[in-house]
Amino acid sequence: MPAADATLPQLQQMTSRFAPVELKVDTSKLTPQDQQALKALIHAARLIDTIFLRQVWAGNRTLMSNLKLDSSPLGQARYDYFWLNKGPWSDLDEHKAFLPGVPARKPLGAGFYPENMTKADFEKWVAKLSPKDREGAEGFFTVIGRDGAGGLRAIPYSDAYKEELQACARLLRDAAKLTSNASLRRFLESRAKAFLTNDYYESDVAWMDLDAPIDITIGPYETYNDEIFGYKAGFEAYVNIRDDAETAKLRFFGDHMQEVENILPMQPKYRNPKIGALAPIRVVNQIIATGDGDHGVKTAAYNLPNDERVVREKGTKRVMLRNVQEAKFKANLLPISKLVLAPEAVANLSFESFFTHILAHEMSHGIGPNKLTVEGRETSPRQELKELYSAIEEAKADVTGLFMLQHFYNKGYLEHDEIRLYNTFLASSFRTLRFGLHEAHGKGMAIQFNYLQQKGAFVYRNGTWSVDQTKIRQAVADLAHELLTLEATGDYAGARKMLDTLGVINPDVAATLKKVDSIPVDILPTFVTANQLSPVLP
Repeated sequence: MPAADATLPQLQQMTSRFAPVELKVDTSKLTPQDQQALKALIHAARLIDTIFLRQVWAGNRTLMSNLKLDSSPLGQARYDYFWLNKGPWSDLDEHKAFLPGVPARKPLGAGFYPENMTKADFEKWVAKLSPKDREGAEGFFTVIGRDGAGGLRAIPYSDAYKEELQACARLLRDAAKLTSNASLRRFLESRAKAFLTNDYYESDVAWMDLDAPIDITIGPYETYNDEIFGYKAGFEAYVNIRDDAETAKLRFFGDHMQEVENILPMQPKYRNPKIGALAPIRVVNQIIATGDGDHGVKTAAYNLPNDERVVREKGTKRVMLRNVQEAKFKANLLPISKLVLAPEAVANLSFESFFTHILAHEMSHGIGPNKLTVEGRETSPRQELKELYSAIEEAKADVTGLFMLQHFYNKGYLEHDEIRLYNTFLASSFRTLRFGLHEAHGKGMAIQFNYLQQKGAFVYRNGTWSVDQTKIRQAVADLAHELLTLEATGDYAGARKMLDTLGVINPDVAATLKKVDSIPVDILPTFVTANQLSPVLP
């Protein structure tokens, strides 16, 4: 655990948990116009960091300015680890402070709510609002502040981050003028407008339709940093180059999503008879990530948008960051597997299984329950499960992804590779558990691991782990049933019970995790191509 005033050796140790990697991407196939547009988009992406720093904590910008003034080895180490976490709290250490003069733990509401606001304060306030005002207060795109009388008020992102969003909008419009790709131009123009109006619906639809060599995601999306309600969206940006060959290989997944929905292990009444148009899949190589996409553990894939209106009408889009996944597999997963798996299991690992399951995970975010009725109210799993939703949904996506791939094997759609799939997933489980239980992916993985171990599918013997191939299939189907049903019924109490009982590190896992302390937990990318195309100003 970090000290509130970490020493230089402590900071070096904490930073060493991230393996340095260089991300280089071939942009030579882009047109000259798109090459220029790409430079503007990299610049816009970097501005997102400024917004996200404020969203993490109101004191971040002042703190960062002060850290930059100290050029000593300790000062540089402080700044480097601050930048890695986008704040003075260590993502891998339950968001505990490693710098003096800041709250001991990252505020649960991050920078989205007044620090002295309680959950009850918010709920009492919104109960008195009109339906329209309540929708805004609980929506993705408002910051909650104090009014002149000490009460609460909702501030649109377009006002809260006006200066930065205006600058981003200008850069997006500049890039739109340069590119000849109509879908990219439409997205950039509509997203620039959204930054100024706070209405993201049109640009989310345009992003769903984006089909261009430059694949960009920029704006407020994920709600992980709002640990009070899971309402508020953090700003992030990913600037990528599409991998056309890999994208073409994976299109068949989308062709079978309705088929998978129709056999999901839950009551038929909860299944969606028409999941809508094929949700796009993109395999890309990342040039740069910023904001919520570039702190602590790095994103390997994402599934967006989160606006239920767009999800119902258009589905969701899955973006697979292939070069990031390869870096994680080589730097983290392979070294871990040699210490924690039985020898025969180590022999049955593959990057393709790792990559394919991440794809199935992202596909699974778009199937299963997304709309339900509770006591006559039209609502969603996210709204009903509140702060528990992210962990439950991550677990559901993982295990439903395994269920999906097993179905594809059974049907002969994919070449049978069960042994490699489940052994690679077992090894990857430890990689994810190292992120910690404060984080949605880590907590969701703890649920799965404990459940599968209790069912006898994961076996601990003589200090190493293996998969019982005779039990894993049924255990996966049973867990998928439980998670899907929690979401379909909006069962907050059931989700709470599952997290309390299974969302823990058991003694066998704790002993195993100690064995891999010296192996980096994740990667620390240097965005080589981005820095070459658009150098960072001093």
